[in-house]
Amino acid sequence: MVHEPAFRPLRIVHCFRSPVGGIFRHVRDLATAQSAAGHQIGIICDSSTGGDYEDRLFDGIRDKLALGVHRIAMQRHVGPGDLLAGIRTYGIIRKLRPDILHGHGAKGGVYSRIFGSVLRVFRSRVARFYSPHGGSLHFGKDEWEGKLVFAAERMMEPLTDAIIFVSQYERDSYIQKLGAPKCPDVVIYNGLTEADFEKVEAAADAADFLYVGMMRDLKGPDIFIGAIAEAERLIKRRLSAVLVGDGADKPRYIRMTKELGLADRVTFCDPMPVREAFRLGRIVVVPSRAEAMPYIVLETLAAGKPVIATRVGGIPEILAGDPSALVAPTTQALAEKMAEAAADPSAYARKMPDHRDIRQRFGAEAMAQAIEDVYKATLGKA
Repeated sequence: MVHEPAFRPLRIVHCFRSPVGGIFRHVRDLATAQSAAGHQIGIICDSSTGGDYEDRLFDGIRDKLALGVHRIAMQRHVGPGDLLAGIRTYGIIRKLRPDILHGHGAKGGVYSRIFGSVLRVFRSRVARFYSPHGGSLHFGKDEWEGKLVFAAERMMEPLTDAIIFVSQYERDSYIQKLGAPKCPDVVIYNGLTEADFEKVEAAADAADFLYVGMMRDLKGPDIFIGAIAEAERLIKRRLSAVLVGDGADKPRYIRMTKELGLADRVTFCDPMPVREAFRLGRIVVVPSRAEAMPYIVLETLAAGKPVIATRVGGIPEILAGDPSALVAPTTQALAEKMAEAAADPSAYARKMPDHRDIRQRFGAEAMAQAIEDVYKATLGKA
C-alpha cells in the first residue's frame, strides 16, 4: 500500500488589486509565514498602484515567493479595462496551477473565484477563498452602487469555498448587507510579527500627532487636519502634526492645511516603513470613516505608542479593554480627544491596552496557521 506523505507543500496564489496599505501588509505577512511553512507562494496584483516604497517591500519578500510576483494593470472601478486585465490574470493563474487561490478585496475576490471556478471545469482541484478586507462592504445597503456590488457578491457565493473575515465587525456587516453566507466562513484576526512588538520611542523633536496611511477621504486625513485646528482652539496653544502616506487626494489635504493656517506646523512625508514613521510623532491618530481590521492600530499598540482612533469597523475589537481611546469619526469628537491627550500625553499613554495582551491576541504565526487549517479542511472535503 502506498501512503501519501504527511506533508504536501501547497501552491498558494494571492490575488488582490492594490499593493498598498493594510491588504498589502496582510498578504506580505501571510506569504512570509506560508513560505516558512514550506509552501510555494505567488502574488498577482496591480502594476499601476504604489511607488518606490512598495517596490522595496516587494523586493523584501521576493525570495519567499517561489511562484513569483505578477503585476498587471487593474483599474479600481469596474470598466472596459477589466476585460483585458481579467484575460491576463486568468492566463497567469492557469500557468501557476495553484492548489489555493485566495482573493483579497473586491476585485481580487472576483478574479480568484471566477477564474478558480473556470479551472475547476477543467478538473483542477483548486480551492477558492475570499477575504473582503472591507472592500465592497464599505458601500451603503441602500445606495444604487451598493446594490449592484452586493448583487455581484451574492452571485460569487456559489463559487466560494470559504470566506475568511478579518474581524467580527466585517462578518456582521456582510450578514447585515447580504445575509448569512451560503458558504463556510470564519473570522481570523490580522497578526503581527515578533519585530512589530519591539517598542519605538518618539524622537526628541517629534510632532504632537502622527497620521500614517493612504491619502484618501475614506481614511479621514481631512477629519484629522480639521481636528488639529479645532484642538488648538480648545487647548489654547499650537499643535504640530506629521502625515505620512500618498494618494490622489494628498494635494487637497496640503491645500487644506494652508487654508486653515496650519502649514508651518503640519508636515507631509512620503510613504516610509511604519516603524520609522513612529519616531516622527508622539500620539498616533487613526481618523478613518470606515475600516475592517486596520494594521496601523495594531502596529501602533505593538510598538508601545498611544493611539486615538475612530469607533468604526473592527477597531473596537482591538481596543475592547480601552474604549476611552475611541471617538466618533467627526472633526469635533476627534479634536476633543486630541486636546485631552495633548494636555497630558503621559497620562493618556497610561490608558492604552496592556502590551502583552496585544501580543497574545494578534500574532502573525497564529493567523497564518489558522488560515492554513481552513485551506486544508477545504481541500480535504474536495
